[in-house]
Formats: sequence, C-alpha cells, structure tokens
Amino acid sequence: MPTPAPPKNRFERRRAETRQALIRAARQILAETGDTSASIQAIAERADVGFGSFYNHFESKTELFDAAVTDALEEFGQVIDERVQGIEDPAELVAAGFRLTARMVDSHPELMRILRDRGLAHVHSDRGLSPRALRDLEIGIASGRFSCPNATTALSAVGGALISLVALRLAPTDLDGDEAASDLAEMVLRMLGVPPDEAHEVTRRPLPDLD
Repeated sequence: MPTPAPPKNRFERRRAETRQALIRAARQILAETGDTSASIQAIAERADVGFGSFYNHFESKTELFDAAVTDALEEFGQVIDERVQGIEDPAELVAAGFRLTARMVDSHPELMRILRDRGLAHVHSDRGLSPRALRDLEIGIASGRFSCPNATTALSAVGGALISLVALRLAPTDLDGDEAASDLAEMVLRMLGVPPDEAHEVTRRPLPDLD
C-alpha cells in the first residue's frame, strides 16, 4: 500500500496530527491493558485532543482500535523491512524476521505486545509484515528454496510460529531470547523444506542491529 501523501496545508497537518494522536493513544491502551472498553473521553484525554475531535476521524471505538492495530503492524513490517535490505536468500529473510522480532521485544515492547494479542487475526492482512512474508515465501517456492506447495498455507504456519515466539519472549522465562529465536527459525525453515544443515547455518548468520 503506498505511503499517503504529506498534508498540504496547516489545517490538513493539524488534522493528521490529531488522528495520529488518537491512534497512538489507542495503541498505548492495547499494549498496556488490551481493554477496548475505555471511554472515548478517556481516549481523547490520553491523546490530548478535544472530545469532539474523535468523531472528525472515527465513527466508533472499534474503527479506532482497528486503525491502531493496522498502524502498529505496518510499523512492525517497516522496521523488519529496513533491517533486511540487501538479503536475497528467502530462507535468510524468514530466519532474520524471526530473530529480529525476538529482539524487538526489548527495543519495541509496545509493538510486540500488540502483535502477541492481536496479530493472529491479521496473519493474512494486506498490511504489516504479512504481505512481505508472503512475497518471500512465494519467491522461495518459485526458486525451489522452499518445497511447500502453497505460500498462503505456509504463511499461516510461519505467522502462527512467529506470534508464538513473541508470546514466549514476553513471558517470564529463563530462555535465551536470541537462541530461542534461532532454534524456532531453524525448525520453521526445515518445515519449509530447507535441509537441516543449511537451516542451522542460515539461522546463525550475523544480524543487523536494531536501533
């Protein structure tokens, strides 16, 4: 989906800023408690905007929280995309996505809590990491790197495993996060048809740093 054009004038800029403030407030609520029963007044106060401003942008709280999830997932996809630029091997792209996501629990905790709680319903979304992952799976199948027959079915398995990894990283555990991510990524690559030795090597390659 193309990036929206920047607002052209002061009114449009303020309108865009108000909308984004409401989305940020909704994201914070989703990450902190997941309680979507918060009143519109409470959301507006958290966003530091007037109560009446809400209905200039959203018809309901459901619409706002849906927009907040979409916003978070799109940011998630962009973060991963920026870090894997230059990687051409579909197997390494899948592995890097798992390993970077595990690290984002520390660097982007709000995003990861939203992904854990809301991501499963958006595994086949046209926003966020999903279309990027589907693209990489299709390339991997077409090139023979992956032996699974259908990219959409594979995305269900890969997406479910990724969300499970996030839940594991957010839970109290003594597991080493990087090691757990590499182990799970290795299992996923083997599921996709990558030979065991190659799957192990790919999931131990150096990773780019997260800001």
